[in-house]
Amino acid sequence: MITLLGTAIGFVSSLLPELLKLFRDSRDRKHELAMLQLQLEQQRQGQSERLEEIRAHASAAQMQALYQTYRSGIGWVDALSGTVRPVLAYGFFVLYFTIKWMQFVSLDMLSPLPWQMAMLWGEEDQALFAGVIAFYFGQRAVGKARA
Repeated sequence: MITLLGTAIGFVSSLLPELLKLFRDSRDRKHELAMLQLQLEQQRQGQSERLEEIRAHASAAQMQALYQTYRSGIGWVDALSGTVRPVLAYGFFVLYFTIKWMQFVSLDMLSPLPWQMAMLWGEEDQALFAGVIAFYFGQRAVGKARA
């Protein structure tokens, strides 16, 4: 009986290194597969980032080509064309300031009523002021982000 038990233990123990080797190989293959999947994912992400970069460059080139159409090649015409928006903005600001100044001057300063003072700077004025400031500074921020 001891001989039979010794033989069985010897046989099983001779298989143990092979079983450990198979287990280790299986683990190594799983690890290599996981590494390959990570590399594939990284390549996909790199390609999507590259595609986004290409789109950004195309958009910038399109905007640059669009602005090239506004140039005539004549210096004074280009300078005059570039001043249209600022001159209009300053003109409307001066007009707005004049109207507000006239409202202020028309108040009875000795005994102004609260609603008269509130009328000088109402919700519409706040919305208009905030919209103009947000437009100009937002346009500047977007322009810097594109550059």
